[in-house]
Amino acid sequence: MDRRQFLFTLAATVPALTLGGKVFAAPTSSPRFLLVFLRGGYDANNLLVPYASDFYYESRPSIALAKPTDGDPKSVRALDAHWGLTPAVAQTMGPLWDKKQLAFIPFAGTDDLSRSHFETQDNIEAGEPSDARQYGSGFMGRLSGVLRGVPPIAFTDALPLSFRGTGDVPNISLKGDGKAVFDDRQSKILASMYEGTPLQAAATEGLQLRQQVAQDLQTEMVAASRGAVNARGFAQQGQRMATLMKDRFRLGFVDVGGWDTHVNQGGADGQLANNLDNLSQGLSAFADELGPTEWNNTVVVVVSEFGRTFRENGNKGTDHGHGTTYWVLGGKVRGGRVAGEQVAINAGSLLQNRDYPVLNNYRDVLGGLMKRMYGLSDADLGTVFPRAKPRDLQLV
Repeated sequence: MDRRQFLFTLAATVPALTLGGKVFAAPTSSPRFLLVFLRGGYDANNLLVPYASDFYYESRPSIALAKPTDGDPKSVRALDAHWGLTPAVAQTMGPLWDKKQLAFIPFAGTDDLSRSHFETQDNIEAGEPSDARQYGSGFMGRLSGVLRGVPPIAFTDALPLSFRGTGDVPNISLKGDGKAVFDDRQSKILASMYEGTPLQAAATEGLQLRQQVAQDLQTEMVAASRGAVNARGFAQQGQRMATLMKDRFRLGFVDVGGWDTHVNQGGADGQLANNLDNLSQGLSAFADELGPTEWNNTVVVVVSEFGRTFRENGNKGTDHGHGTTYWVLGGKVRGGRVAGEQVAINAGSLLQNRDYPVLNNYRDVLGGLMKRMYGLSDADLGTVFPRAKPRDLQLV
């Protein structure tokens, strides 16, 4: 392992190691932003349910969710006269909605009509106009560059496209058991390789911090197993991410798989409901772990590459679609509402007679949100989302 490889390994496993070997804490005044990417294209129509549309029930004879009904725990919770929330997330997301800390944006997505998981995921993460097709950098990386000094981290096995193009961004997998990558003996050997060189301080600090982070994660896992919070799946990850982002980081990215529900998707119960339950518990755990003060300085956005077909298929599932629904959460989010441009839901409003149209382009929506959050200049916003037309939905 040469020096460059070693530094890359440290950067990938030690969250607070920056170029030059300086360990830093996040500036307390900077807003915290976490992007949650649901890979696979989740069925937003059974999260934010258009219960006032008869066409919804005609289109989904097996998987539609029941209209709001008192005493029926499997019916949706009415959010307004048109939209309802799936019972799978009612206990975790309902309180945030009541506190106006959660908003939804339906008819959201890209102008990519390929309905290809990989192409559309890359399109979103790059943040470029669809005709650019340049994947040398990602919008989170460019955002990190224009903010300067706002520490980023990716909770992924490998650095995602979203964070490419801005130097060494740390990434740490949350799938393991929290043990350190290097034991004490290995750490001493690696540190000795750089003894007496300009990289000695960086190597020593990085290895020590990696051990500290690993111990923090292990301690959290043990505490979670006592039943204080749900420790399964993404719920556990939510706590662990909050532990790291609370003091050290302000830009985060995490992806969650398992949303490609072509067969036996289920309605109030089943695989989609289970996924949404785990996701919502993770988001709730993230908010709880941050605590009220830090949650007030945090915005979480949940996106997916596309939605699903409005009509269920012959296998009681849904196929690749287009428009989807984004979530926006945070202590000071202006929530308790369904935001963005919308249309009545009927056969005539579907795109190509199959799925939601995209009326709220993700680059415009996120650009408007980030401009409000960070006070970005037009030039900086143009760097993050070239040629975007920021839409201010007044979400923060």
